[in-house]
Amino acid sequence: MIERIQQAHALYCRLTGQRVSLRFDRERLWYELFHAGFDEADLQRVIRYLQREIREGRRNVGALKLSNLLQIDRFEEDLNISRVQLYAPKPPHPAPTPSTPQLTDQEKEAARQRALQLLAQFRAEQGI
Repeated sequence: MIERIQQAHALYCRLTGQRVSLRFDRERLWYELFHAGFDEADLQRVIRYLQREIREGRRNVGALKLSNLLQIDRFEEDLNISRVQLYAPKPPHPAPTPSTPQLTDQEKEAARQRALQLLAQFRAEQGI
Protein backbone atom coordinates (compact mmCIF):
# COMPACT_ATOMS: atom_id res chain seq x y z
CA MET A 1 0.00 0.00 0.00
CA ILE A 2 2.84 2.41 0.78
CA GLU A 3 4.20 2.07 -2.75
CA ARG A 4 0.76 2.80 -4.20
CA ILE A 5 0.44 5.87 -1.98
CA GLN A 6 3.87 7.11 -3.05
CA GLN A 7 2.99 6.64 -6.73
CA ALA A 8 -0.35 8.42 -6.32
CA HIS A 9 1.33 11.26 -4.47
CA ALA A 10 3.92 11.56 -7.25
CA LEU A 11 1.10 11.60 -9.81
CA TYR A 12 -0.65 14.37 -7.86
CA CYS A 13 2.57 16.41 -7.74
CA ARG A 14 3.22 15.89 -11.45
CA LEU A 15 -0.33 16.80 -12.54
CA THR A 16 -0.56 19.89 -10.34
CA GLY A 17 3.04 21.04 -10.69
CA GLN A 18 3.43 21.12 -6.92
CA ARG A 19 6.14 19.75 -4.67
CA VAL A 20 4.37 18.60 -1.53
CA SER A 21 6.10 16.43 1.04
CA LEU A 22 4.56 13.09 1.89
CA ARG A 23 4.27 13.09 5.66
CA PHE A 24 2.39 10.61 7.83
CA ASP A 25 -0.82 12.68 7.94
CA ARG A 26 -0.91 12.87 4.16
CA GLU A 27 -0.16 9.16 3.84
CA ARG A 28 -3.19 8.56 6.05
CA LEU A 29 -5.39 10.69 3.73
CA TRP A 30 -4.17 8.71 0.71
CA TYR A 31 -4.80 5.45 2.55
CA GLU A 32 -8.36 6.47 3.40
CA LEU A 33 -9.03 7.52 -0.21
CA PHE A 34 -7.88 4.14 -1.55
CA HIS A 35 -9.63 2.28 1.26
CA ALA A 36 -12.87 4.02 0.21
CA GLY A 37 -12.52 2.39 -3.21
CA PHE A 38 -11.07 5.19 -5.33
CA ASP A 39 -8.09 4.63 -7.59
CA GLU A 40 -5.43 6.52 -9.53
CA ALA A 41 -7.67 6.90 -12.59
CA ASP A 42 -10.26 8.60 -10.37
CA LEU A 43 -7.55 10.86 -8.98
CA GLN A 44 -6.41 11.87 -12.44
CA ARG A 45 -10.00 12.50 -13.57
CA VAL A 46 -10.79 14.71 -10.56
CA ILE A 47 -7.57 16.70 -10.90
CA ARG A 48 -8.18 17.35 -14.60
CA TYR A 49 -11.80 18.29 -13.86
CA LEU A 50 -10.75 20.73 -11.13
CA GLN A 51 -8.06 22.26 -13.33
CA ARG A 52 -10.64 22.84 -16.07
CA GLU A 53 -13.06 24.37 -13.58
CA ILE A 54 -10.32 26.65 -12.19
CA ARG A 55 -9.38 27.81 -15.70
CA GLU A 56 -13.04 28.64 -16.38
CA GLY A 57 -13.22 30.62 -13.14
CA ARG A 58 -15.83 28.36 -11.57
CA ARG A 59 -13.56 26.97 -8.84
CA ASN A 60 -10.87 28.35 -6.61
CA VAL A 61 -7.31 27.09 -6.95
CA GLY A 62 -7.58 25.94 -3.34
CA ALA A 63 -9.65 23.01 -4.61
CA LEU A 64 -6.36 21.42 -5.67
CA LYS A 65 -4.82 21.67 -2.21
CA LEU A 66 -4.02 18.13 -1.17
CA SER A 67 -5.87 18.54 2.13
CA ASN A 68 -9.01 19.59 0.23
CA LEU A 69 -8.66 17.10 -2.61
CA LEU A 70 -8.33 14.08 -0.35
CA GLN A 71 -11.46 14.74 1.68
CA ILE A 72 -13.42 11.67 0.68
CA ASP A 73 -16.87 13.29 0.50
CA ARG A 74 -15.62 16.17 -1.64
CA PHE A 75 -13.53 13.86 -3.80
CA GLU A 76 -16.53 11.63 -4.46
CA GLU A 77 -18.75 14.61 -5.33
CA ASP A 78 -16.15 16.09 -7.68
CA LEU A 79 -15.65 12.70 -9.32
CA ASN A 80 -19.38 12.31 -9.87
CA ILE A 81 -19.73 15.83 -11.24
CA SER A 82 -16.80 15.23 -13.59
CA ARG A 83 -18.76 12.32 -15.07
CA VAL A 84 -21.98 14.25 -15.60
CA GLN A 85 -22.78 14.85 -19.23
CA LEU A 86 -24.87 17.89 -19.88
CA TYR A 87 -26.76 17.95 -23.12
CA ALA A 88 -28.16 21.01 -24.80
CA PRO A 89 -31.93 20.93 -24.80
CA LYS A 90 -33.38 19.66 -28.02
CA PRO A 91 -34.88 22.41 -30.12
CA PRO A 92 -38.66 22.24 -30.31
CA HIS A 93 -39.99 20.74 -33.46
CA PRO A 94 -41.19 23.49 -35.78
CA ALA A 95 -44.90 23.47 -36.43
CA PRO A 96 -45.59 21.95 -39.79
CA THR A 97 -46.41 24.64 -42.28
CA PRO A 98 -49.42 23.94 -44.39
CA SER A 99 -48.34 23.27 -47.89
CA THR A 100 -49.57 25.81 -50.38
CA PRO A 101 -51.02 24.27 -53.48
CA GLN A 102 -49.05 24.89 -56.63
CA LEU A 103 -50.75 27.33 -58.99
CA THR A 104 -50.94 26.77 -62.68
CA ASP A 105 -49.45 29.36 -64.99
CA GLN A 106 -52.95 30.62 -65.80
CA GLU A 107 -53.78 31.05 -62.10
CA LYS A 108 -50.51 32.88 -61.50
CA GLU A 109 -51.19 35.25 -64.40
CA ALA A 110 -54.75 35.86 -63.21
CA ALA A 111 -53.45 36.73 -59.71
CA ARG A 112 -50.85 39.07 -61.24
CA GLN A 113 -53.51 40.82 -63.31
CA ARG A 114 -55.77 41.18 -60.26
CA ALA A 115 -52.88 42.70 -58.29
CA LEU A 116 -52.16 45.14 -61.11
CA GLN A 117 -55.84 46.16 -61.19
CA LEU A 118 -55.88 46.74 -57.44
CA LEU A 119 -52.69 48.81 -57.69
CA ALA A 120 -54.12 50.90 -60.53
CA GLN A 121 -57.34 51.43 -58.54
CA PHE A 122 -55.34 52.48 -55.46
CA ARG A 123 -53.26 54.93 -57.50
CA ALA A 124 -56.37 56.42 -59.06
CA GLU A 125 -57.97 56.91 -55.65
CA GLN A 126 -54.82 58.56 -54.32
CA GLY A 127 -54.34 60.75 -57.36
CA ILE A 128 -50.96 59.32 -58.17
